[in-house]
Amino acid sequence: MNPKGKGPDRRGRKARRTRDTLAQHAFDLVLDRGLKSVTVEEIAQAADVDRRTFSRYFPSKEAAVLDAVRGDGDRINRALRERPVAEPPLTAYRRAVLDWLGDPEAEPWHLRPRIFDLLVMAEEEPTLYAAYHHIRVDAQEESVRIVAERLGVDPQQDLRPAVTVAAGAGALLAAQAAWVRGGRPAALPEFVVHAFDALSAHLLESPQAGPAPHSTTQGSTA
Repeated sequence: MNPKGKGPDRRGRKARRTRDTLAQHAFDLVLDRGLKSVTVEEIAQAADVDRRTFSRYFPSKEAAVLDAVRGDGDRINRALRERPVAEPPLTAYRRAVLDWLGDPEAEPWHLRPRIFDLLVMAEEEPTLYAAYHHIRVDAQEESVRIVAERLGVDPQQDLRPAVTVAAGAGALLAAQAAWVRGGRPAALPEFVVHAFDALSAHLLESPQAGPAPHSTTQGSTA
């Protein structure tokens, strides 16, 4: 056993602090000055480390800025694993997203200081948006594995897990985009509910029942 405060545990805590410090300075500098006006060297200098140390933790300034939201995919997936097995997969995904937004053990994601501003910037900055998309894809791949386990299927052979996650993640993305455009930081849960409601089966049907536009069937009783 290592003496208290020494060895791998201490190194791990130090590494975590360094990563968090870099991420926080990247977040603050970019939101204060804009993505294009901040360099990796400036982020490293603000955190009192060199460029090489920055590169040990992050591949780009965009990745460092977005580190504040990377853990949210993990939280959604943790909530998804905890949903009752009897729930239909898309229902489970929807409720996992709402559980994440209402997590009593963490500050609501959409109300954290400046997260709204970060996502507004991501909508406007292509490289930041691309980095955020990469984070989402990583989380969705894990969601597919979780849904596949719930269904007891191989996701390489059965498309249902991938389709479920694509639909659920698409609803969440649409809700987030509407939330950012709407300018109401507290309204994200409302947008999420509306977006998932839009996946209900009745939206796949014609608004008005009636014969097909070019039907030649007359008096059919089928």
